[in-house]
Amino acid sequence: MFDFPPFRKEFSRRVLRSFPELEPQEVFLDKLAQEREAEGLREQQLEVPLSRTFLLGLYGVFLLVAGLFLFKVALLQIGEGGSLAEAAQDNAIRSIPEFPERGVVYDAYGEQLVSNEASFDLLCDKRDAPQDQEGRQAIFTQLASLSGELEFSDVRERFEEGTQAVVVIQKNLSYEEILLWETKREDIPGCEISQNTVRRYKDGSVFAHLLGYTANISPEELTGREDYFVGENVGKMGVELSYERYLRGEPGMLLVERDAHGRAIGEKGTVESELGKSVVLWADADLQRQAAQALQRSLEATGTSKGAVVALDPQTGGVLALVSFPAFDPNLFSGGIEEEEWRVLSSDENHPMFNRALSGNGYPTGSAIKPLVALAALEEGVIREDTVLTTPLELCVPHQYTQEEQCFRDWTYHGSANVRKAIAQSVNPFFYIIGGGHPDYDLIPLGPTRLLSFLELFGWGKKTSIDLPAEGNGVLPILDENWRLGDTYHLSIGQGPFAVPPLQVASAFVAFANGGTLYAPQVVRQIVDERQRVLEEFQPRVLLELPVSQENLRVVREGMRQTVTAGSATGFLNSLPVAVAAKTGTAQTGRKDWQGQDFLYSWTVAFAPYENPEIVLVALVEDAKADQASTLPIVRDVFQWYFNR
Repeated sequence: MFDFPPFRKEFSRRVLRSFPELEPQEVFLDKLAQEREAEGLREQQLEVPLSRTFLLGLYGVFLLVAGLFLFKVALLQIGEGGSLAEAAQDNAIRSIPEFPERGVVYDAYGEQLVSNEASFDLLCDKRDAPQDQEGRQAIFTQLASLSGELEFSDVRERFEEGTQAVVVIQKNLSYEEILLWETKREDIPGCEISQNTVRRYKDGSVFAHLLGYTANISPEELTGREDYFVGENVGKMGVELSYERYLRGEPGMLLVERDAHGRAIGEKGTVESELGKSVVLWADADLQRQAAQALQRSLEATGTSKGAVVALDPQTGGVLALVSFPAFDPNLFSGGIEEEEWRVLSSDENHPMFNRALSGNGYPTGSAIKPLVALAALEEGVIREDTVLTTPLELCVPHQYTQEEQCFRDWTYHGSANVRKAIAQSVNPFFYIIGGGHPDYDLIPLGPTRLLSFLELFGWGKKTSIDLPAEGNGVLPILDENWRLGDTYHLSIGQGPFAVPPLQVASAFVAFANGGTLYAPQVVRQIVDERQRVLEEFQPRVLLELPVSQENLRVVREGMRQTVTAGSATGFLNSLPVAVAAKTGTAQTGRKDWQGQDFLYSWTVAFAPYENPEIVLVALVEDAKADQASTLPIVRDVFQWYFNR
């Protein structure tokens, strides 16, 4: 048969090397080439070269994408590098405000009326809290367990309410709650204890409407005020509000570094806070207390509950006392008022937070208006100081439409009167005649236009510019086609569609006391530092030197003096250590008691000593009865104490 040489490994290697290695795809390509060859296509024609235009376009797109990428990198690194680095730093570092001690308040003689107490609040930053629902639920549970007064639902509501990143979970933590917090703080990311101060008001309700109160800043108050912070206590009323910029001071800042889980890992520095400035009032704290006590006694004696007392310095316009009853305790708000306490306070029908001394429309003045009407008549030449008018018990005039007689009665028969007697004994027909006129008297009356102009000259119907918030304008009548002679008669004795706050009445009578200077009432006299060194002093602000005759002022003042010696204030103010000038008044409220008796607004305005006045005092009592002496005892008691001390 066939003879083959032995098959050796060396041979097999030589044979394999003599044939090139074939890859599977080459076999398939060769097969494809043969098929294309049969179709008349050469193998080389399978590889079609790209056009130059296509290649240039492809290179252009690549260069554009690369350029945009490099531009964005440069923008982030160079253009926005600083802000991005700062944002990254902000994500790692939190600023915790440190609130300074708030400035205090002193009376004119250095008595401190307000003090500060340290307070600690629990604040949480939503940015550092877990973002998943389960993690937040765990945080809420832990926070509730640390508190002695909050439930899980309370914590969740406080955490999720509002749009601020930082929220107040609990105010005024107890010592035990603070100790417990320190043991758990590592397990509750994003939450910190912040030191604050709360106010303590001496004789709180006595000074409530003068000093006001502080409370936690609201979300609405935070809007647009980047220099204020969540959890801060701010002025809400009275001096605390109007002098907030001085009392607050400048908050400091504690910079705390946090890890990725929101846990504090160290302090990065502090910005020192600046103590608040203190204020010194014109007010005499003892006078304020005496006025409050006198008002309270009168209200209890007459069975009423609402009234106000205002005392001004006629030489400066300084507010010596300002009392409104019923009052409230501002200490309720300092630590965060309880829900039940707020419900009781806000639903009280007597509105204890309403400042009757200066807010709202005020009250019709009754006969307290008569010195102003008398001065206007003297100034306009309607009467002279020696003019005597016969004043009947009843003055009748024909109705302008029906021609039927309308009669206006006096409270008693006075016979004839000059201007001094008319003021002292409150002779209504005298003021009907000089205000509105009468066919039986040969004089040209003031008329409503001139009368209103004179009231406006003394500041009625507009704000006095006192340095306290929430002052009301008062309301003066509108003269229109419906105005009648009877309306002028009513206005001439302080009745009808008008009202002014007690502060406006006191401000007007300051001008009677000092000879014609109208001042803007001022509550704060000085700004001082923590050592009571004067930083700023507020000078008296003259609003107007009234264009009135000193002789005419003297005549009206003499009429007010006769009110005490032989008029409506006799028996109350004529036995005091100094001579007093005064005017009383009552105005109808439009309400009656169950027996049909009118409820009245009762007024007394007075100044003393008569020759050289140093105090103007106005007292108002709401819902007094016609047979009750409600405001004269207040003025008597206050002056008795003031001039005997």
